[in-house]
Amino acid sequence: MTDSVSAASTPADAAVPLRIDFVSDISCPWCAIGLQSLDRALQSLGGAVKAEMHFQPFELNPGMPAGGQDIGEHLAEKYGATAEQTAQTQRAIAERGAALGFEFRMDRRSRIYNTFDAHRLLHWAEEVAGPQGQAALKRALFHAYFTEGRDPGDRALLVQLAAGAGLDAARAQEVLDSGEYADAVREREAFYQQHGIHSVPAVIVNERHLIQGGQPPEVFTQALRQIAAQA
Repeated sequence: MTDSVSAASTPADAAVPLRIDFVSDISCPWCAIGLQSLDRALQSLGGAVKAEMHFQPFELNPGMPAGGQDIGEHLAEKYGATAEQTAQTQRAIAERGAALGFEFRMDRRSRIYNTFDAHRLLHWAEEVAGPQGQAALKRALFHAYFTEGRDPGDRALLVQLAAGAGLDAARAQEVLDSGEYADAVREREAFYQQHGIHSVPAVIVNERHLIQGGQPPEVFTQALRQIAAQA
């Protein structure tokens, strides 16, 4: 499905349409950083490309119970990280985010939560409001979790964020209460895992080219220029 992308190329002479599948989880800080970097890259390219972004689901912790788990405890169990290592990583994340205009409030983000309902709502958002509506909800979810420290598994919060993104609040509540789109989300998750995506963010351009990780804006810019030139 994917080819890795090298750096270097020339800008496209005219706007080149690009499909971008952004595979990520709401609880992944490097995904928030990657999205900020990608946004910067697309802005720097100006009229060279015309990107249509689709947010695809990935759960870092699919078995996370309701109410979540303390971050320090979780990272110690999953990665063997010490409190000092966790604090160092969080400082680095906050610095990267600040440089890109995204605020990580680590003092407010003390727990890891289940994100499956949020992915269901994102799937629905794209169906009813297209890529722009989905993107608005995705960005609101990142802000709610990383900046405000709120629980992205809280259905009342999800309805509130959907309404803030211009989506129908009553319908959002129905989706959450009914379990709709659960199978669709699991199918998408399985699809990307079966095609080698085991860490996020994973940015897939034109369903072929893979840019992995929360790269700096210049890396995304160079890669997108190369892909546009080849298109």
